[in-house]
Amino acid sequence: MGRVILHCDANSYYASVECLYTPEIRNKPVAVAGNAEARHGIILTKNPLAKSFGVKTGEAIWQAREKCPGLVCVPPDFPLYVRFSGKMRRIYEQYSNRVESFGLDESWIDLSNPGVTIGDGARVAEEIRRRVRTELGITVSVGVADNKIFAKLGSDMKKPDAVTVLEPECYEERVWGLPVGDLLYVGPSTRRKLAQLGITTIGQLARCDAAVLQNKLGKNGITLKAYAGGQDRAPVMPLDHRACVKSVGNSTTPPHDLNTLDDARCIYYLLAESVAARLREGGFRARCVTISARSADLVTNSRQTTLDRATNLTDELAQTAISLFDDRFARGFPYRSVGLSCSMLSPDDAPIQLDFMGDETRRIHMEQLERSIDGLRRRYGHQIVQRGVVLSDSGYAAINPVEDHTIHPVPFFAG
Repeated sequence: MGRVILHCDANSYYASVECLYTPEIRNKPVAVAGNAEARHGIILTKNPLAKSFGVKTGEAIWQAREKCPGLVCVPPDFPLYVRFSGKMRRIYEQYSNRVESFGLDESWIDLSNPGVTIGDGARVAEEIRRRVRTELGITVSVGVADNKIFAKLGSDMKKPDAVTVLEPECYEERVWGLPVGDLLYVGPSTRRKLAQLGITTIGQLARCDAAVLQNKLGKNGITLKAYAGGQDRAPVMPLDHRACVKSVGNSTTPPHDLNTLDDARCIYYLLAESVAARLREGGFRARCVTISARSADLVTNSRQTTLDRATNLTDELAQTAISLFDDRFARGFPYRSVGLSCSMLSPDDAPIQLDFMGDETRRIHMEQLERSIDGLRRRYGHQIVQRGVVLSDSGYAAINPVEDHTIHPVPFFAG
């Protein structure tokens, strides 16, 4: 039995929601952008009118305004976008119990059932498209195929407010001539590696020898070849599915560059508090600590280390990050932004080997103290309690690593 998969992609999502709530800007070029004064001044998304001026996602606000002097920039309202995402999902769930989100603005819907055809999928896609426009006031583009990868490709092929159907018998004719970068999970780095093999289209990737791809890209090369050939069989996750958490992290661009180790110490304590609190909230401890640092010329490097024992204590994560930074990055100042993430997670109720030479009582008391602080912050806000090291710089002390940095789910391979 062939599958019937839909991929729904809200068009210019953040900008569309902003224009819906602010009628006076609907007929103007609009971009949702970060705070330039806080050095988060990049374009997050733009509406079609702004796109017609050449405004691109990810570029600096000043670059966008050079192309489009009349550009209206509005700050992001993530709680509003999350609420609208829930409204779209509730529409999708009326058609299937297999709905898998891909960020806030995209979802796969599996309609597969005995007797359901691609044509039936197309009719449902048209109905969903009309309902989202009528009931929510924004538009979606929908791709219909027998697998998730090509359904996603179809939703990208015709925008805005459109349905594209890719039947299996037409894959070679309609898909194989497209640039290989149009395929989901083929990012800039992978595209460059494929170009070195002379592969620039999806069809060339599908026809390439598997051994050559594996030698160049490892196991991912075999996976991408299958995707290019329309052989993706990954399931659409059911409504009650919860993805396995493999890492917890956070990053920030502070109000000014990091110029000294003291600057780095302050920022890494801020990030460690956020990450440690999320580990405790999720019921985890972590053994692997990874840090990243982006230089003033926007080159990012990362390093990691493995701890002797898993932890969810702020001080232990921060001290590990600072030591790693001092060892690997201290000669490369200034840095524009930094990140901290933890992996190799284990349940916090898993048995552990106590260190009889260490101070286990202190560690137990520290975890109890930090859980008490977690409770205060949930009630009164993250900044009700701050560490002295953070207060050494007023600009850094104003950073709220929890509320200023919304964490959204990132699917496998999405980076």
